[in-house]
Amino acid sequence: MAAAPAFSEAELRALDERFESAEPQEIVQWAVETFGDGLSVGASFGGASGMAILHMVALLKPDVHVFVLDTDYLFEETYETMRRAVPALGLTNVQVYKSRLTHEEQAREYGAALWMRDPDLCCELRKVEPNRRALEGKSAWMTGLRRDQSEGRAETPILSWSSKFGVVKVNPLANWTEKQTWAYILEHGIPYNPLLDRGYASIGCYNCTVPGVRGRAGRWQGFQKDECGLHT
Repeated sequence: MAAAPAFSEAELRALDERFESAEPQEIVQWAVETFGDGLSVGASFGGASGMAILHMVALLKPDVHVFVLDTDYLFEETYETMRRAVPALGLTNVQVYKSRLTHEEQAREYGAALWMRDPDLCCELRKVEPNRRALEGKSAWMTGLRRDQSEGRAETPILSWSSKFGVVKVNPLANWTEKQTWAYILEHGIPYNPLLDRGYASIGCYNCTVPGVRGRAGRWQGFQKDECGLHT
């Protein structure tokens, strides 16, 4: 089991403030050097910011633990992006985590099309619980969250403690804009999900995602919901 550095709340706040003026690459380097094999990177192979993070960390530690939450409802384009990007970035330790329930088992236990009746529970079963397993024994979790992605993410810290998962949470791109993120993607020729060129601003499960809507508003339409539960 990876031992987490003993950061106090005050130390995390101080580091978070320090990183406000740092470039994402500097934050990624700090995380790699600080946590080593205790670092995990969550990857959806959907959004642009996640692809930028993978590129930055792969340059420093290609064997970093990268985990993918496969809900069994991902777009085929998402799977294809993963198949292309992993070798292109030189990543050597990508692990896929799924729900403990198959489609059929979930339908038998909770009824068909659970996402249409209780999307929070569907996300808990197919994303949050697998995310917890992915982070078992880890001390830090790196994500591609940005403050400009939604109102709910406007106060995203660069560094914080995730009590839900028991790890230090690192968001190197928190204060980057969409424009900055795409500039990095294009400058480095990083593979990205082709759905982003087809009107999808935020890509999740195909049964809960629609194109043509800005930000995360294209997720879970009809519900007061724009987060799956991983970041709340």
